[in-house]
Amino acid sequence: MQLETVAWPGSYGEQVKPRMGFFTDTSVCIGCKACEVACKEWNQIPMAIEGFSGKSYDNSLELDANRWRHVAFIEQKVPAGVTDGASLAQAAARGEAVDGGVATYQEGDGFRWLMASDVCKHCTDAACLDVCPTGALFRTEFGTVVVQQDVCNGCGYCVPACPFGVIDQREDDGRVWKCTLCYDRIKDDMEPACAHACPTNSIQFGELAELRDRAEHRLAHLQEAGQDKAQLYLDDPEVYGLPPDPVDTRRDLGSIWAAAGAAAVALGIGMAAAVFGGSK
Repeated sequence: MQLETVAWPGSYGEQVKPRMGFFTDTSVCIGCKACEVACKEWNQIPMAIEGFSGKSYDNSLELDANRWRHVAFIEQKVPAGVTDGASLAQAAARGEAVDGGVATYQEGDGFRWLMASDVCKHCTDAACLDVCPTGALFRTEFGTVVVQQDVCNGCGYCVPACPFGVIDQREDDGRVWKCTLCYDRIKDDMEPACAHACPTNSIQFGELAELRDRAEHRLAHLQEAGQDKAQLYLDDPEVYGLPPDPVDTRRDLGSIWAAAGAAAVALGIGMAAAVFGGSK
């Protein structure tokens, strides 16, 4: 599969690099949040005072200007038996957990945790980049999307343009911030801080084409093991708070402007007819 992005690779000529990205294997994420900590430490992201959210064990809740990585915790009720594809050993262990008082819903049922480390997708069609009036967002030689804070004027146009809710403004100066895929590290042939810190290799960094092949093989393995709902996640994207069918938010701009133009022309004709028609 050929992967092309706006202004990449053509604009970099001989300096172009393979397109890089992440494959996050949610089936082995343990929710340790080491990636969140590593991201904050390396990028010197300001701390955020967080209390107990009351929403599962996830207190950070979402991506924002001061959190470029977020590990979601999704708690799901599951049968204690084997109807969901669990092995006999897994079912037995789950049953023991239920007997031990772990069940929180009703007699005979337990629960499972779905963890997923979320981050900027560095989209092929990056609406945030295309709506930026100052060029603060740019496409790197690795095909990723990075914000130049010294160029950002804080207009905020990119914030609603992102279908994933990734990019955000800081309250103190209004500039936008998000994951850079550790641009400073990968230029020196180092993997991003989050991937380097992940203890289970849930966050895998590499050339995007290779990662796509790796993801397909992993998905096939999970489905063969009985995880019938497995896609690129262990459940539907919306379970993780992700859009099921994300689209470039600029997709309908052409038809919107065309409709607005047609309406303006029709209004002008109507007004002209009213003025000149009434003067007789």
